[in-house]
Amino acid sequence: MPVQARRRPSSRESSPAGRRSTPAPPTGAVPAPHSGAGRGPGKPGKRKRRKDPLWARLAVIVGAVLMVTSGAAIVGTKAIIGQATGSISQQNLLGDAGKSDAEGGDTLDGPIDMLLLGVDARADSGDDVRADSIIMLHIPASHDQAYLISIPRDTEAHIPAFEKTGFPGGTDKINAAFQFGMRNGGGWSGGAQLMAQTIRKMTGVSFDGAAIINFGGFKKVIDALGTVRICVSQEVTSYHMKLVDGKPMWNAAAKKTGKEMKPVVHKKGCREMEGWEALDYSRQRYGLKNSDYDRQQNQQQLIKAMAKKAIDDGVMTNPMKLKRLMEAAGDTLVLDTGRAEMADLVFTMRGVTANELTMLRTNNGTYHANAHGRESLSPLTMDMFTAVKQDKLAEFVFANPTVLSTRK
Repeated sequence: MPVQARRRPSSRESSPAGRRSTPAPPTGAVPAPHSGAGRGPGKPGKRKRRKDPLWARLAVIVGAVLMVTSGAAIVGTKAIIGQATGSISQQNLLGDAGKSDAEGGDTLDGPIDMLLLGVDARADSGDDVRADSIIMLHIPASHDQAYLISIPRDTEAHIPAFEKTGFPGGTDKINAAFQFGMRNGGGWSGGAQLMAQTIRKMTGVSFDGAAIINFGGFKKVIDALGTVRICVSQEVTSYHMKLVDGKPMWNAAAKKTGKEMKPVVHKKGCREMEGWEALDYSRQRYGLKNSDYDRQQNQQQLIKAMAKKAIDDGVMTNPMKLKRLMEAAGDTLVLDTGRAEMADLVFTMRGVTANELTMLRTNNGTYHANAHGRESLSPLTMDMFTAVKQDKLAEFVFANPTVLSTRK
């Protein structure tokens, strides 16, 4: 099913030759995202409709790791790939949290920062949805490396007022920002905009683009890829699924069968996983030593594994495979490329591959409490975000190797 989304104007006071473009929303089992209301104050600029293949690759790895293929792989097939992805449009997910021209928002020459959000939205979720996965993607100005940084979902944050939905502002867990931005007609775009503003206020990092993926979409994408190779570091029993007659089922559905239910156990070791298993493992936090911090690393591992599989299987060089992948992912994504032309982004990112996708962890991979006993970002983590803003993350990681994730 093709992705249907609305495009948004740019709020930055710059020429229409600005930096990027925008995204696509989900349909089907999840609520249709509300249309964006623009990028905030400033002079709106018209942007051309973009139909290039960049965001097809984005879909493979949660909507934003734009670097899973080389520029050479795209050359000569861009028109064909464009046909496979031409239905993808974009939506405003950043509001006024996008980079200004002074921050490099009008050029692709500098670093690129993306916000990736994972949500668990079902048909009956309404507007009561929080962001379960919050990931920052940083690509340095050299465009030959990429970093994933997960922000703990329970981090205490000051969520700014959001006029679009009438939210007055307040202090809550950071994952609630998506919920407050989504309510009262804000839709998925409003949720992402308020999340982006909250993260910018907390870390000082502004964004070039953003993406939302519904967790249910991961299964479809992985199934389209076949399997992904995942390494289980701690044995864990699923909190969400049971086996009935050897088949995995959600707990509620399994109970309705009235049959014997057996636990789904993810045993230690590396193996190829089908979509349901990889998704279920990446969602576990109960029973893991460091709870959500271990889950963050497992989700980062899944993103990297999906990107690697897409490259290894030649998905990005085979228009038919790419088309099938986009059809699988199409109803689960909301995308925002900011002000850049997709073609420009493709060739800018051509030096980065999945092997250069470095996973970083916050708070040294464990809970960090503030003076009120609530989860917060440690001083070292705040320094890491400063390094992101200054585009000095490589130097920071070299000086602080403990921030590197231990997952493969």
